[in-house]
Amino acid sequence: MPLFFLTVCVTMYLKIQFNKLLYSMKSFLLILFFSLMAFSFVSQPDQILNTSLTITVRDEVGNTVNGAEVKLFKSEQDYLKEQNVVMEGTSDAKGLVKFKKMEAISYYVIVRKDDRDNSGGGEIIGKLEDGKFNKVTIVIQ
Repeated sequence: MPLFFLTVCVTMYLKIQFNKLLYSMKSFLLILFFSLMAFSFVSQPDQILNTSLTITVRDEVGNTVNGAEVKLFKSEQDYLKEQNVVMEGTSDAKGLVKFKKMEAISYYVIVRKDDRDNSGGGEIIGKLEDGKFNKVTIVIQ
């Protein structure tokens, strides 16, 4: 008789503990579900990466050019009159000029160093890819 009573008590205890555990798991899952639902309505930024442009300036034989002035324009009129510069920079020792947080559009570009420039070719950069690291090479002569 005492063994039967002990078995019944242990069984009841385990059933109560199991029900508590099951209730806790249900509560946890409900909280998790509602949390995920709430965060799904939070607006996410449309673009994680900014559109950027790296220009490599080279001379007519392919060497990189340090110290070249680079100017970007949105329109052909601004480019021809050399007014309303959108962005500008100077090439580094590797011939690179980096522009960040740009619009994904086409740009007109003037590159000059001393008596050399890019006139006669390479005056317009095709439309940049949105959210990408865009690269172009411009030759000055």
